[in-house]
Parts: sequence; structure tokens; C-alpha cells
Amino acid sequence: MDTERNSLRERARIHAALGDPARLAIADALSLGDASPGEIARDLGMPSNLVAHHVKVLAGAGLLERTRSEADRRRTYLRLRPGTLARLTPPRLPDTARVVFVCTHNSARSQLAAALWADRTHRPAASAGTHPAERVHPRAVRVARRHGLRLDPAATAHVSDVVTDDDLIIAVCDRAHEDLTATVRPQLHWSVPDPVRADTDAAFEDAYTDLAGRIERLAA
Repeated sequence: MDTERNSLRERARIHAALGDPARLAIADALSLGDASPGEIARDLGMPSNLVAHHVKVLAGAGLLERTRSEADRRRTYLRLRPGTLARLTPPRLPDTARVVFVCTHNSARSQLAAALWADRTHRPAASAGTHPAERVHPRAVRVARRHGLRLDPAATAHVSDVVTDDDLIIAVCDRAHEDLTATVRPQLHWSVPDPVRADTDAAFEDAYTDLAGRIERLAA
């Protein structure tokens, strides 16, 4: 817990240092190459004393470092520290062999999510429902096909028949998230609207797009 708190404080300090537009502009200017404070002042149209202040704040947050020119030893160059920026990302989830996506009927959202995960990551995925339907919804099958994915129309299952202790469980609907309070509990909850309620191609396409965006962020 102390480690998590320290990580949050460190990330907050980095965010605070970048919270000023001028300091963010300096970080942007150094993102692809090094520069002297004078060059930064010229390129960004800032007074040199203001650049010096912002550089001090950025250096205090560990975002940049100063090096001496090997040619003119009087000149200083500023270098961005990418490792510090990398700390802004949230903590990684524990690695897991398989991801299981759960919704109520296992007929649309969880099916699409599992197919997307397997396609994007090439790692095992499964889906299940708290009250599984007899078949996958035809519109879910069609939207998957439009995006180059395949769903088995008959492959619905109950969570108790699918989930194991080693799985990462993601609830992709509110009802499943609220129902799963006993031994099977989701580690993540994605509040994706139920496309079956509207029962239109557009609603299923919206659900697919929502899930695809979330999976791209999580897979990264």
C-alpha cells in the first residue's frame, strides 16, 4: 500500500509540473531532441528568466536533466527523461493466462469482447453469461463478421462452467457486474450499453466500437 501511495504522489508531482502550458511546451520541444535553454527561449518566444524557472520545476520533477556541451563547455543542453514520462501510466494489471468477458446473456457484448481480445492480442479469451441465452444474437454475429471476426452462434455458456481462479474477469455490462458478488467477481467493469435493447445495427456497431477502444487501451 505504501508503494502505491508513493507511486500516486510521484505521478501527481509529474502531472503538476506539466500542468503549466509553458512547461508542457518545453517538454514537447524536447520530446524529439535536446536543446539549450537559450534555444528553447528563442523557439518558444519566452524570456530566458522564465525558461530558467520552468526548467527548474521540470528538473525537480525528474522530467529533464542538464548536460554540458562536449564542444563549448560553457553551454548546457536540456534532455527529456522518457522514463519519467513512462511513470504517468497507471499500474499494470497482473499478468494472466486468460481473460474472460462476462455479460448477462452472453449473446452480444461478452462475445464481441472475447473475439476482439483474441484477435488484437493473440492470447486466450473466453466469454460467459450470468443468465446465458440459447444463442448468440444474430446482429452480434453480423457485426463481428463485418469487422473480420467470427462468432459461433451456438457458443453461449454460464460463468460457473467457464471461469477459473486464474482468469482475469471483466464484466462488460452493469447487471453482470452487480450480480457477480460471490466467488466469481470481476476485476474490471466496463459499463457498455446493451445493444439488444435497441436491437438495431447501429446499436451493435456502437457496442463494438466501445469495446474495441477499451480493449486497445487495456491490451497496451
